[in-house]
Amino acid sequence: MIEEIETQQGAASQMAAAQQGAASQGGTASQGDPQQANALKQQLQQQVARAARDVRETNPMAGSITNTVTVNFVANAQIAVGGSAAMVYLPDEGEFLANAGNATYINVGTLLPVYEETLPRTARALNDLGKRWVLDPVGIGIGSLRTKLLSQMKECKPTIIRGNASEVIALAALWDLDAQASAEVRGVDSTQEVNEARAAAIALARYTGGAVAVSGETDLVTDGNAVCYSHGGSHFMAKITGSGCSLGGVCAVYATCAETPLAAAMAGVQVYNLAGARAEAQVDAPASFQVAFLDELYRATPEDIAANPFDVEEA
Repeated sequence: MIEEIETQQGAASQMAAAQQGAASQGGTASQGDPQQANALKQQLQQQVARAARDVRETNPMAGSITNTVTVNFVANAQIAVGGSAAMVYLPDEGEFLANAGNATYINVGTLLPVYEETLPRTARALNDLGKRWVLDPVGIGIGSLRTKLLSQMKECKPTIIRGNASEVIALAALWDLDAQASAEVRGVDSTQEVNEARAAAIALARYTGGAVAVSGETDLVTDGNAVCYSHGGSHFMAKITGSGCSLGGVCAVYATCAETPLAAAMAGVQVYNLAGARAEAQVDAPASFQVAFLDELYRATPEDIAANPFDVEEA
């Protein structure tokens, strides 16, 4: 059982102090001072466990505007971890969800003409209300409308950005945040490794003041100060459609309760890697994996989610 600290504020201030201490000594937190790295990890584990527990206890709604290919899987994953799903696509409905929920998920896959109005209006509403939201820049670089919409979202500063390495690199380049960024996008698939997106992810997180999750064989999550590498998952995740999209929706669920954007993103990534590894051990094909994966999302306890293996270092 993960030991609880007395207050959420205490956890946040201790984490910030540990990060600042690591930065002042130079090097990465994990390599420069093992004690500081361990303190950072323990505090993040506690925050992740609390977020997962609060979601189970409160059943928060995280609305979604997501692509038509994966809408069912996104909703089922959100429900499996303890949240409530609401899927919309009209402009006024997007604004309604921004008001009604504590977090919203926006995914730019399979764009419909109405999204040219829906997505900017929803993002602006979330920004004006100070609500948390998750952006998944699926297929960035495909088509002028997607490029236009993603460019407009820069000013609204998403709380969490979730994408594969190529998408994260491309978004940092589109927003002029990483001069070295050069993405190679193949449809919705990544052609680059997770660590190639490290600088772009850090730049995006520092600009938004939130967190960025880069999906891959080993997932990278950063808030611009700490960089976490979460382990687990399954090779079957690449054999079903929607594993990344549904992760974005689950991150939005945790964003309704988590103390920080980093804790929300890590909670999502951790439960996915845990459930993926557990589901793979039970099956030998993608269709049965998807069913087992949803079951394992449902079964995962807050303590198990927080204890899934991950490493922490300074950005």
